[in-house]
Amino acid sequence: MTQRARSAAAKQERERAILDAARALATGRSVREVTLTDIAAAVGMHKSAMLRYFETREQIFLRITAEAWQEWSAAVRAELATAGRAEVAALLARSLVSRPLFCDLLAQAPMNLERNVSWAAVHEFKTTVLAEVDAVRKALRQRGISEQGTALLTTTATSMAGALWQMAAPGTQLREFYRSHPELSHALVDVEPRLTEILAALVKGAG
Repeated sequence: MTQRARSAAAKQERERAILDAARALATGRSVREVTLTDIAAAVGMHKSAMLRYFETREQIFLRITAEAWQEWSAAVRAELATAGRAEVAALLARSLVSRPLFCDLLAQAPMNLERNVSWAAVHEFKTTVLAEVDAVRKALRQRGISEQGTALLTTTATSMAGALWQMAAPGTQLREFYRSHPELSHALVDVEPRLTEILAALVKGAG
């Protein structure tokens, strides 16, 4: 029994090291650019050995996405507790844009990360996310926003944050290419004010 407990603890410690390494790599680059080989090298493991801990590269980042949802949900609910209704749109936009990796993950999860894992992994991920969405919606209702309005706000805020972040291509050569070609200036999306504008319209229309 004691040996099993030590083994479980060691497995959790190694899983944590893998997740932390993947998060650090994705923060420095982007989720799309980080390979399983990169993560294995960062933790000093052979790529095949990582299959004892995670099914695929996508499962690693799906776990990171679930944790990012939990962190964002807790932070935004704490801010909403003292915010007025007029502050909601800017608060949501700021909370998302201040988390670049989360914005990247929000776009990658439905397009890629959920597509190369087991159904059990998808179920675990979706269950975690839905619980956090429900918690944020409850906090929004306490700011006088209707049930339907909270659904629109949470869905739009998180989906648009992911989409706009990809369009903006921050910190990439593509962004610099846009800057160097004035005729492409429309592609230089400024995510926070654009997202705030969209969410403010929703808040205004939500009963």
